[in-house]
Amino acid sequence: MRLVVAVGGNALLERGEVPLAQIQEGHVAVAVDALARLVDDHDLVVTHGNGPQVGLLANESAADPDLPGPYPLDVLGAESQGMIGYFFLQALGNALPGRNVVSLVCQTEVAADDPAFTDPTKFVGPVYTRALAEDLAAHRGWEVRVDGKDWRRVVPSPEPVRLVELATIRALVGDGAVVVCAGGGGIPVVRASDGRLHGAEAVIDKDLGAALLARDLGADALMILTDVDGVEVGFGTPEAEPIRHTTVAALRARHFPAGSMGPKVDAACRFVEATGMVAMIGRLEDASALLDGTRGTIIGP
Repeated sequence: MRLVVAVGGNALLERGEVPLAQIQEGHVAVAVDALARLVDDHDLVVTHGNGPQVGLLANESAADPDLPGPYPLDVLGAESQGMIGYFFLQALGNALPGRNVVSLVCQTEVAADDPAFTDPTKFVGPVYTRALAEDLAAHRGWEVRVDGKDWRRVVPSPEPVRLVELATIRALVGDGAVVVCAGGGGIPVVRASDGRLHGAEAVIDKDLGAALLARDLGADALMILTDVDGVEVGFGTPEAEPIRHTTVAALRARHFPAGSMGPKVDAACRFVEATGMVAMIGRLEDASALLDGTRGTIIGP
């Protein structure tokens, strides 16, 4: 079976954690412990989120006194892909001696006229109090919005259209490599009228990027791993109930928060609708149990 596994950015750096490299490497070690159990029986392609990491790099860039202005978001996306990809590359290589493991920096094409460029919705970076968030917005030209009990920066998140390095990913998987790729949904790029690609000031949704990757790679299943047990009705309330086995139609009939579970459910449904295959949403350490159908949320056509 060919699996595309998407590891959430918040699973690699939890809300409120100090963004030290050692802490992120520790979370990657937990992820790899779960993922390494899948490799003997399945072709494995790993992608990951980068929202907290892009926000960290953006803060560092904006505060650098030697720079007249911050690095653009596409460049920061590339930096975060390289950093997180390195963590996975080393951890997977140590866990799978003798197995080829590749970490690939990837671009994802988006439409230059995507309306998301004028309506930022994607949360990046650390959480702030409202006062600090509004102060940063005033001084740095950011847009900020409430995220749960806190405030965070929001940036444009256009729809992923095409994975530029898809043929390379397909060749590597065909040769038996474990491939880490398209982190953070891929580096957003737009195609000019002359066919040349240029970076875009945006961050692509990791889950939608994973769904596109899984669809175009011909995956047999899409697994979205996060820091919760699965999809719940009434999440965060005393009446919360887990959804274990369900269909696209049943999920589409419900509403899920746009800032958390909504994109994961949408991505899973898109993959199932496009392919007729199965998608799964669940906790990082439950990867094997998700395949068995004994944990998490399993979505069929």
